[in-house]
Amino acid sequence: LKAGGVAGVCVDLILFPLDTVKTRLQSPQGFRKAGGFRGIYAGVPSTAIGSFPNAAAFFITYENVKSVLPHGSSSYLSPATHMVAASLGEVVACLIRVPSEVIKQRAQVSPSSSTLRILSHTLYHEGIQGLYRGYKSTVLREIPFSLVQFPLWESLKDLWSWKQGHVVDSWQSAVCGAFAGGFAAAVTTPLDVAKTRIMLAKAGSSNASGNVLAALGGIWRTQGLSGLFAGVVPRMAAISLGGFIFLGTYEKTRQLLL
Repeated sequence: LKAGGVAGVCVDLILFPLDTVKTRLQSPQGFRKAGGFRGIYAGVPSTAIGSFPNAAAFFITYENVKSVLPHGSSSYLSPATHMVAASLGEVVACLIRVPSEVIKQRAQVSPSSSTLRILSHTLYHEGIQGLYRGYKSTVLREIPFSLVQFPLWESLKDLWSWKQGHVVDSWQSAVCGAFAGGFAAAVTTPLDVAKTRIMLAKAGSSNASGNVLAALGGIWRTQGLSGLFAGVVPRMAAISLGGFIFLGTYEKTRQLLL
């Protein structure tokens, strides 16, 4: 819990400006109208509050599911074990992450409004379900992301450990995390764009229904391939750096505590 929470807070707060740029590039009104480079830390209180419990919930689930599923001696089962563990971790973590993400992204594209005002407005007009707008799209983004990132991270660590004859250090785990995260970020960018559009959609609009395929279809018709991969560069940069900080910090904190 502590290792995951510390890792989550470190990566979310350090890389927040890149996340803001990515969100504004993906927003329907466009980068400049969404705020450009102004108020680059808009929405950071939401992230600061949600980051620790979100990351802690993921790693508690991930490690516990890994411990009860077959792994280790049967190398062919290891990727499947990591995929299942990561997917279940994301489903649990999204219960905390989605409300935080909704408020954060709305603040990022409305830098003149405070986080508290956006939270109040969302609750007044949409209720609690407004905070969970985009839950399905977030899970549908995070599960494919985790299916790529975590087996790749674990495999790279195993390969490096085998090459050098001992378990990888925390900085080596961080390097593996950066490669795994960057690759996973690139291939799941269209799902991230759809999630952003759903969370930012006005209540009652077609995207507000949360239909991921409809959102992807609308983006494809109006903006084509470039629209589906809007923000891919800052997303890859943020998640590569994030993978380095997040997974490296997790391993280091875990080593210090155990």
